Amino acid sequence: MLEKSEFDFNDFNKLCTILNTITNMDVRLIDKDGNALLQLVNHGIPAVLQNVDHEYLTINETLRKNKSNSYYYYINSYGLEYIAAGLWNNRSFSGFILIGPFLSSIPIIDFTSDMISKNKLPVSERKQLQEFYTSLSVLSSNASNNIGDLLVNMCIHPHVDSQLITSDIVTPTQNKEQLKTTIAEGKNIIEIRYTYEKQLMNAIARGDKEEIARISQENSGLLNISDRIPESPIRSAKNISLVLNTLCRIAAERGGVHPIYIHTISEKFAILIERAPNLPYLKKLGIVMVNEYCDVVNGFSTRHYSPIVKRAVDYIHFNIENPLTLHDIAATIHVNSSHLSRKFKEDTNMNIIDYINQKRVEEAKLYLQRGNISITEIAFMVGFNDLNYFSRVFKKMTSLTPSQYIKSKNS
Repeated sequence: MLEKSEFDFNDFNKLCTILNTITNMDVRLIDKDGNALLQLVNHGIPAVLQNVDHEYLTINETLRKNKSNSYYYYINSYGLEYIAAGLWNNRSFSGFILIGPFLSSIPIIDFTSDMISKNKLPVSERKQLQEFYTSLSVLSSNASNNIGDLLVNMCIHPHVDSQLITSDIVTPTQNKEQLKTTIAEGKNIIEIRYTYEKQLMNAIARGDKEEIARISQENSGLLNISDRIPESPIRSAKNISLVLNTLCRIAAERGGVHPIYIHTISEKFAILIERAPNLPYLKKLGIVMVNEYCDVVNGFSTRHYSPIVKRAVDYIHFNIENPLTLHDIAATIHVNSSHLSRKFKEDTNMNIIDYINQKRVEEAKLYLQRGNISITEIAFMVGFNDLNYFSRVFKKMTSLTPSQYIKSKNS
């Protein structure tokens, strides 16, 4: 334990940096009053999950009551998991270091749906929440136990600065003729790669998975880019994966997807890329990433809509659980309601109320499949204020009542 008359939190800044680097998880230094003195954060926690002011005080109180060699495995109401260990000065509790959030199981859509219903969160946040949960580290019980043990030992013992010893640098000899040939070949490959990138971006902007599969097959050799940094193939692959993430993001924006959806997906994959353990994982992640950007284009693109309808559709998506009327939407985006109604029908081939109901029914299906929430509660969650109206709309859209839909999924 620390043998100082006054506690110096600056001693633990380096410790927090080390933990943040080796775990790839968020690390926070909290004092005994629950104030965050240092936050090394890789994940932007969604605003709807940030009501955590009381959590630091809860963790403080728990660690204070236990021995100095204890660590606290804390899970909050949103399913976010943390590991914390106390900082002590001559048996006096001074604060703690917090690692997380992380998860102990791979999050699926059902997990996100359960968190939304349990915590009464807006259903319009489901896509962003799903992307956030997917970006978190998933730790086995053995891994979390080892992190807890490491954290306790690092908190008890003061940090000692290490000294780096390096080997001599050996400069390789180069054959000039071979170098000329390599440069010429490199120029040709670069030109082909840029052509491939343009084709890929155009396909993503259209959400065309078949075209992506075709051009990826034809250019499969171009994906072997781990030789860019021969001494560190994993770093090379991560760099090119980050570039691919950027290309996908730009392509999705060209495809008419709102920046909020793009930012959420881009941030998730940036984290997953940096956390990738090996080359096969990165290769699979690249395929998943391209397909997911296509999915968001196919699900949320407003590319073929007029500017007025684009704004209306985005507003509907972001407020699907709230009361929505033609008049209110028109007033919000500052257009005449009759003009909006006419343009909406021209662009989408349905009136604005049918479009709203369609999106609400799509959202309701996710919760009906779970079977752990009442139909009435689901109706209100997705924006209907009348159960009978919800049932009529649902049957019109699916040819089944909500109850029949549940039975069809359980049979």
